[in-house]
Amino acid sequence: MKSFDMLLPRTLEEAVGALPTDDSFGARGRVKVLAGGQDLLGEMKEHLEEPAAVVNLKGIPGLDGIAPVPNDGLEIGALATVAALEEEPWIKERFPMLAEAAAAVASPQIRAAGTVGGNLCQRPRCWYYRNEHTVCLKKGGTECFSYEGMNKYNAILGGGPSYIVHPSDLAPALISYEAEIALRSPAGERFLRLADFYTLPAEGDVTKETVLLPNEVLSSVRIPGGMSAWRSTYLKVRERGAFDFALSAVALALHVEDGIIRNARLTLGGVAPRPWRVPKAEQALVGNAPGDALFRAVAETALEGAEPLAHNAYKVPMTKGLILKALRKLT
Repeated sequence: MKSFDMLLPRTLEEAVGALPTDDSFGARGRVKVLAGGQDLLGEMKEHLEEPAAVVNLKGIPGLDGIAPVPNDGLEIGALATVAALEEEPWIKERFPMLAEAAAAVASPQIRAAGTVGGNLCQRPRCWYYRNEHTVCLKKGGTECFSYEGMNKYNAILGGGPSYIVHPSDLAPALISYEAEIALRSPAGERFLRLADFYTLPAEGDVTKETVLLPNEVLSSVRIPGGMSAWRSTYLKVRERGAFDFALSAVALALHVEDGIIRNARLTLGGVAPRPWRVPKAEQALVGNAPGDALFRAVAETALEGAEPLAHNAYKVPMTKGLILKALRKLT
């Protein structure tokens, strides 16, 4: 690992003041933000990131809080650990999808150290990106090697020119809860829906996965009031029984009243370069009574437009089956 300076700010203002304002590919790498370190330290050891300085957020008080907000919502500090979401009894009761997603992350040791902000901002796991000797599109190269190479784990939706998949388990669940995030910079604070935080490779700078500015820090996540009354679940298929990323995942929230589905939120994980919200499938559920014929049609709708690569067509029926399982579980 290349040597670097460790900066220890005591406030968010100090932290964002130490970040670069230049958004060029090279400038972004000069200073990096450290939360739990589960992703960044791995990248530094693999020489994917070699910052001159690291801004450690752990000394900033108040960033690890988890608290209810008015109308039965939830606010989560960026430094709250994934384990805290998994273990908090009232989160399990009111926001089961979030607790299930947290429990699906990696291993107990990683969940104890990894943070919510870090999980939402983690970089892709594509093995071409993670290979320090491969200069792929995500690292400023000219080619996505997974397109014609080893693409068993890559995108079937929203891919091109890069075919990464977004690795977070928490993001799909929080998006289905209509979560909003707070981003702090020297100019102040801005808020946006978590769903709008992520970008597709074709939408702009292919080396980035989010709209996070170089001098911004994700400081908190908020789930609005009212969502705790919905039924919700997070289901994940992975190659190993634990400590693995999703081959496919489904974050589903339903508002069911008098035997009719009144509202729905469906977000897929592990199949696209960003958490993949499927509003057309959601609308197909609304106003209908639960039933297998409906559910199968919804699963087909959710995978419309899928374009598998040579080695990942299995993700299409797998994801359809997972959607069916989630819908049956909640109804």
